Amino acid sequence: MSAPSPAGHPPFPGTGHSAAVTVDRREGPFGEVVLRRRGEHHEIIANGCFLMDTSDGRSERLLVDAALAALPDGRTGPAVLIGGLGVGFSLARAAAEPRWGQITVVEREQAVIDWHRSGPLAAVSAAALADPRTEIVRADLVEYVHTAPESFDALCLDIDNGPDWTVTDGNTGLYAPSGLAACRDRLTPGGVLAVWSARPSAAFEDVMRNAGFIGVHTEEIAVDRGVPDAVHIAIKAA
Repeated sequence: MSAPSPAGHPPFPGTGHSAAVTVDRREGPFGEVVLRRRGEHHEIIANGCFLMDTSDGRSERLLVDAALAALPDGRTGPAVLIGGLGVGFSLARAAAEPRWGQITVVEREQAVIDWHRSGPLAAVSAAALADPRTEIVRADLVEYVHTAPESFDALCLDIDNGPDWTVTDGNTGLYAPSGLAACRDRLTPGGVLAVWSARPSAAFEDVMRNAGFIGVHTEEIAVDRGVPDAVHIAIKAA
């Protein structure tokens, strides 16, 4: 059932050779999502493709840290939108940082939300979910960035394996010029767009520049096997 993975990306990285045990399996409007336990870690599988696990989390934390670092000096109580709850590393990182004034998480899969609120992923996110700054919105992120009435100082997006390898066809629109334009419209002047990717993409940097962003650059996190994880950063002109 597993979909083929691109070169350098094993289907289940970072989880070793332990046998996987299915904790929960759900059929939703976007296909199947599965939570599995492998040794002491948990992993999320969507439509047969590995998305993420709890074995590392450095790049998910970098997603939030890099966005905050790129904001203009002196901005107080910035609001961050985290696109994709995942295993909760990005949310936990944001909640551990007192400088964020508002933390909104957009997640389309009710199963993922349940695994955090009453399942084993609460070990990562319980304190962050209890933080009064945190709000969970169940919605499709691609639609949300086009329709949300509010603006944010930072968008930290991690809903797929990146612009070059999407698990769900509908997610490709987020990385297209129209999706990036919608992200730009959701940002305050000087706001930061940070996009997680399973590999660096020079072509995606060009798309970000062509969408009107400035300060486009990529930060990388080395992994045990294959090409590094990446966070693509772009800034909306003030």
